[in-house]
Amino acid sequence: MLISGWKSISMVDVHGKVTFTLWLCGCNLKCPFCHNWRVAESKECFPLDKKALLEEVETSSFLIDYFHVTGGEPLIQWKELGGLFAQVKLLDIPISLNSNLTIIKPLERLVKAELIDHIATDLKAPPTKLYGLPENVSIKLWKLFLKGLDVVSQYSLPLELRIPVAKGFEAWNWIEEGLSHISTDFYVVLNPLVGKPLTYPRDEEWCSKHCWPRKEVDNLKKRLEELGIEVYVNSWSSQ
Repeated sequence: MLISGWKSISMVDVHGKVTFTLWLCGCNLKCPFCHNWRVAESKECFPLDKKALLEEVETSSFLIDYFHVTGGEPLIQWKELGGLFAQVKLLDIPISLNSNLTIIKPLERLVKAELIDHIATDLKAPPTKLYGLPENVSIKLWKLFLKGLDVVSQYSLPLELRIPVAKGFEAWNWIEEGLSHISTDFYVVLNPLVGKPLTYPRDEEWCSKHCWPRKEVDNLKKRLEELGIEVYVNSWSSQ
């Protein structure tokens, strides 16, 4: 399993929770705003020392709410991930997975095996602009993402739905479609896209046009709250 590292105590990776967070390498998207693109492209990665990881997880277990795995896209390495999850479960620690929900069969296998207790995912809207891939590929992946939301709902997994907010795009119809596929406990975290000096995105030119939104965040928060949805905004939006 290729990783870029872990953090034994994190208070920023799942809203309101303390996590032990592990970053896995590789991704099937090329989001232009991604600040973890070196991890996604496996540029800063090394093999996991599972014994060292599990020892540190066990030491931290009394402090954490979740063992949280993010990336990159963790489901690219789903077989190895399933084995790791099974070992973490023996420590009686709930597991949180941050996934783009487009790799469906591995997702279903891990969920059916009761190895996942919580899901975090980004609703990237419009996908044709935020996935960083050709339009026809982006549309296919969006449809898989909707199926992923169906799987999460079918198994009643608690969901942290993150929405990256950009400037200059009409996103609401996509967001509405995504919301229509959710029938499980969830809340929304709005993530205003930011660039330097807070992050170093994959495509700085793209970010110069579409990062640092203001009114878009306020408008989206208002529309979601009018639907009765619990909404949080990442604090860097006010910086």
